Parts: sequence; structure tokens; C-alpha cells
Amino acid sequence: MAALKYVREYMSDKKLPVNATRRQFLAGMTAAGGMAASSWGVALPSTPVLEPTRIQGATSSALGTRSVHESLKRLPMYNIASLTPLESLHGTITPADLHFERHHGGVPQIDPANHELLIHGMVDKPLKFSLDDLKRFPSVTRICFLECSGNFNPRAGENSSPQMLCGMTSQSEWTGVALSTLFREVGVKPKASWFLAEGSDAAVMTRSIPMDKAWDDALIAYAQNGEAIRPEQGYPMRLVLPGWEGNTSIKWLRRLELSDAAFMTREETSKYTEPLKDGSVRMFSVVMDARSIITSPAYPKTLEKGWHEIRGIAWSGRGRIKMVEVSVDGGKHWQAARLQGPVLAKAHTRFSLPWKWNGQATEISSRATDETGYVQPTRRELINARGAGGQSYHLNPVTTWIVQADGQIIYKAEAWV
Repeated sequence: MAALKYVREYMSDKKLPVNATRRQFLAGMTAAGGMAASSWGVALPSTPVLEPTRIQGATSSALGTRSVHESLKRLPMYNIASLTPLESLHGTITPADLHFERHHGGVPQIDPANHELLIHGMVDKPLKFSLDDLKRFPSVTRICFLECSGNFNPRAGENSSPQMLCGMTSQSEWTGVALSTLFREVGVKPKASWFLAEGSDAAVMTRSIPMDKAWDDALIAYAQNGEAIRPEQGYPMRLVLPGWEGNTSIKWLRRLELSDAAFMTREETSKYTEPLKDGSVRMFSVVMDARSIITSPAYPKTLEKGWHEIRGIAWSGRGRIKMVEVSVDGGKHWQAARLQGPVLAKAHTRFSLPWKWNGQATEISSRATDETGYVQPTRRELINARGAGGQSYHLNPVTTWIVQADGQIIYKAEAWV
């Protein structure tokens, strides 16, 4: 009653009728400047929340924006990369502005009118292709993931999110021209078995690629998720090699040279090689192995007792994901999760499993199996196979989250020894 008395007095003072419309009343309350609610016993917000059906909405704009209530962001890393917020995404397609990026010499700004792709070497007729030239060829579209070969931090601490652990994987719909189409256009000599891909960045990023991949599913992409590729992703054109480590999908592509041998470039000798425990190194281990990660519940989430849906993504550079298993008891027992379609080759696949948490401390993990029969290994299995020292590429261990008794979730950090 006190509140009603205050409202009537306020409306009378402002010369508003007692039967004023809701809009008039709210406008008047806004003008009141958020008077202290304690004076009349009802808490009114300083800025009233208006019913959206009672006010005119915003007009259309040239570019769409996210809601002000959403704060999705990439995580910058050492000024050379930005990580995708895996725990905040739904489905399998990554928004273009949240796609992870990794560069070696900064992001070049290229005018497509002055950019060409040269294909030469062991070919019948060397040719240059502009962006417009590429768009005249039959187009192809492929959905696939891209992943950095260094997409795992073996020194991550317990306060690490999925984004921090393996945020250098993203998935897009790529559109362009099949590389095999261009190679047929220039005429590949029979003895050509490798080609060099070279970028236009300050690092002049280069990698040697076996010709088999070109004839299989490689493409020169000029569009991503329905729009032109963004500068961070290689505008105006890039190489896309589905299922292979990200550094081979050269961005800002300017040259392809065909040869009968690998070129042994700086990037594939001094960097993207993997020391093994016997003293040797793995070279050209370009296929990304099967992997999965639970994205929810995960750090920094806090659980309440009751039902939850365990969710995550799995992927393999060898083909389709066949099965994902989840353990909710520290690896003692495993049960098959549901795969959400479409289940595509060399693509992120969503999985889920209903789970009733009883409030006791436990550990939850996932492991993926692809259509070749490859099973995602544990950390110990990787160390036994490759050794502990010098490992920084192609690490795909089973990832575990610790659910503490108070519901807080942390990453199970383990030493890489």
C-alpha cells in the first residue's frame, strides 16, 4: 500500500493521470532519477527494464552485431596467435571472427587487384591466376576443421579452459576452386611428386606438399562461411588442406611450384619436426590425429548437484569420427556418447552424454575413435611412444577435468615427463 501511495503522489506531482499508460508511468519513473526504494519499501531499478513489445526496436544496420549480453572473444597468445573460445560455441561451424589464427610475420593487407597466384615448375604451361580468374572456375565447398600442430599446452595449469588448452582448432565452410582443377589447367608433368606453397606474408611462409593431396581434396579458397576470407585467414586466397596441420594450409597464397622432391624449407626442417626418444625426428607428419575434448562442464564452470549434459567436440584428420567414449569416474568405466549429426570426414563432430552428478568429487574425460580404428591416446601412451623431451607438436592426449566436491571444475594438469 505504501508503494501504491507513493506512485499516486508521484504521478499527481508530475501531473500524470492516475490511469496513465504504462509507457507514461515508466517514462515518469525514469525521470525520477531512480529514487531510493528504501523510502517506500519496494526496490525499483534506477533504469526500468522496458517490455520489448511496448517500444520501437532498433533500425536495421549495414552489418549485424552480437547482443550486448554476449561477450565472445578470442584469446590472444604471445602476439602470434588468437584462440577460439571452444567452451562458448554451439554446433560445429566457428564464426569467422572467432576462428583461431596463427601468423609468422604479421597479417598482410593485400589488394586483390594487385595479387596473383603463380603456378610453375614441372608443368606444361606456367600460368598466373587473379582472384577473378579463380572465380571463373567451377567452385567447390568443403566443411572441415583447421588445427595448429602445436594445439596443446603440456605445461597448462589447473586453471585452464578448453580455449586455453586447445583453442587453436576451428571449423568453417570453405569455398573456392579444387587445386586439381588448376593443376589440370597448367598440365602437370608425370614426374612431379611435390609442390611448394608460398605465402605473401613477411615470413614468406612455405611448405612442401605431396602431390597426392592435391589430387585428393585440396582447394584454393577465397570464401569462408559465405563471405570473402578475412585478412587473418589469408585474404584474398589461401590453400586449404583438410585434415592436415594448419601451417600447411598456406595463407595469402602467391606461388605454387611443382617438383620431383620436397623443398626442405625452413618451416619444415627447423620447426615442424618432432624429436623422438630414439634420437630421430618425425618429418612431414602432417595428418592431425583423432582427438576430443569436453567443452562443458569444464573450467571455469561450477556445477550444482543433479542432471547435466556433458558436451564436447571430436575430430580426426584421417576421416570421420566413429565413436566418442566418456568416463565420469576417473577412467574406470567408459560409455559411448551420442554423436550429433552431421558426422563429416575431417570435421568437428559434436558429442553429448546425460549425466547426473551426485555431488562427490570425480574426474570426467573423453576419448575419440576414428573410422580407421585409431584411438585417442593417454598422456602416458604418448610419452611411451615418443619420449618426454622436446614434444610440442601433434600432442592429442585424453583430456581430464576434475569436478571437486564444491562443484568447481579444474583441469587435471599433469607433468609431461
